[in-house]
Amino acid sequence: MAYASKPFSPDLNRGNWENPTDYIFACFGLALKLDIFVASYYFFFNMGIFGMVPYLMYMVIFLVPIMVIHSYMGQFSSSGFISAFRLSPVCKGMGYVSLILTITLLIYYAIFAAVPLLFMLNSFRPTLPWSCEGFKSWQNDTIVKLTEHVAKESENETYISEIYVPSIVYFQSHFESFENDIGDYDISWHLSGLFALVWAMIAFIFYKFSEPAKFGKCIRYMVIGTVALLLVCFVRFLFLPGAHLGLKNYMTPSIEEFVVGISSTFIMALQAFGAGWGSVIALSSFNGFKTNIMSYSWIISFGQIFIYIMFGMVSFMLGHYLKGFTEPSFEAHVINDWMLFLATASALSSLGWPNLWTFIYYTMLLMAALIVITTQIFTILQSLFDEFEQLRAKKQEVTFGLIGGLAVGSLFLCTKHGVVYFATLSIDAIFSQTLLHLLLLLVILWIYGRDRFQRDIKFMLGQPFASWKVFILRYVAPPTLVICLVLEIEMCLGEHSYASAVIHVMAIILLGLPILAIPGYGIYYFHQRPGSLSTLFRATDWYPVEMEYRQQYGELVQHSDMTHQLFDGTEEVN
Repeated sequence: MAYASKPFSPDLNRGNWENPTDYIFACFGLALKLDIFVASYYFFFNMGIFGMVPYLMYMVIFLVPIMVIHSYMGQFSSSGFISAFRLSPVCKGMGYVSLILTITLLIYYAIFAAVPLLFMLNSFRPTLPWSCEGFKSWQNDTIVKLTEHVAKESENETYISEIYVPSIVYFQSHFESFENDIGDYDISWHLSGLFALVWAMIAFIFYKFSEPAKFGKCIRYMVIGTVALLLVCFVRFLFLPGAHLGLKNYMTPSIEEFVVGISSTFIMALQAFGAGWGSVIALSSFNGFKTNIMSYSWIISFGQIFIYIMFGMVSFMLGHYLKGFTEPSFEAHVINDWMLFLATASALSSLGWPNLWTFIYYTMLLMAALIVITTQIFTILQSLFDEFEQLRAKKQEVTFGLIGGLAVGSLFLCTKHGVVYFATLSIDAIFSQTLLHLLLLLVILWIYGRDRFQRDIKFMLGQPFASWKVFILRYVAPPTLVICLVLEIEMCLGEHSYASAVIHVMAIILLGLPILAIPGYGIYYFHQRPGSLSTLFRATDWYPVEMEYRQQYGELVQHSDMTHQLFDGTEEVN
């Protein structure tokens, strides 16, 4: 039978991790996507340590089993999140949605590296600009204008006075529009310079560590260094006034806070798969074929929980310290937006050796952001090179072209409008990721088939994928995901009720329309490939890349139609 679509051509020189644990550390790094602590604070943050209880439930119901599915797709095929859909080519549009989703989120995520860089550079000043002494010495007009703005709001609506944390006012001073409420789209050239430095760092990392073995080693040491600095900062924050009360509240949240936050813990679980959903597929493609992804998935999940708990405890301690800026009262409210990124600087200025602790803390946040950004770019590049053979000869041009394009796109975050409303895109992306998870279960366990999936897992790992897990993924996880989709629609509508028309349009173009790639590619595939409707859903090029395992797999499936190209493509690959 002739086929219109070109058979998959594996890249035998794509490489592997230098150390099998590099895959684990790279997935740990996905949990450092800290916009969740900015965009979703009010949804789950007050749950405290007991917020991990529903998280553990999600782990059993879908997180670990779906992570096994993601890892299986990448490891079995040695392909990124586009080409891995060879097991059901008609659904390859999901890979392209993941690609667009990742690029979209990378455009705004640079702000989480630029802000730490701002405070790091200012930590070299003799007097921190947001300290008590430094705050009085600059921009008094800014303080007056902010105070007048708050007074006007209080007169027309409420009588609650808002107390601004000095480090937040310092950050806002880089945007003239924060003072006069005009020029929302004027670029902060100071911030744009920081963005340029961030993207220059990222370009340097890919210049030096573009190969998988080198990149994995780089990420391994960066994750270890970031977690080590987080632990150091946690110990130091224990001595902040009110820190023990913050930890007590973290360990003993109220019943109301727990009940309200149960559903939104799901947001944390989604972070395990990266900014654009398909990161685990691409990262696992550099594993050895026999890597035990089932045990690794549990290790990764518990490691990510540890990271969430550490940042949660740090946030609760800082939150209680910042409450001490005023006496407890219904008439006063401390504005501590972006607490981990902005308000923390004021807490650090009260410590002994404030410049040193500011530098250490924001170095940790900068490293966390660089890990997230570089890992996502790495998965995009490898997925493109796997899918488009002609790009493999132009890896350097594609790499730096992508970085340059992201740098230009991120300029929107150098405006007040971008800084204030980017969280809306983050919430919208959560809906898209949940939808992709639901569709993936349909593809793997219904279209490709549970029997084929279990056969492949046993062949690859030498151990079965338990039937009870399949049952959960087929009949328990989908209703759970549907319920979460409904809740996320409500969240998205709530966020968009405060956003501008520009954000509405961006969300539609960058996150809404790309979903159409799923049915769109399916229609395209139907027209390109002849055959009956039943054959159109079959895998064609689904086989291990390594010759030894490919031959064994061919004998296992007994030359079935599903893998008829298993042997036809052997000579071409060699």
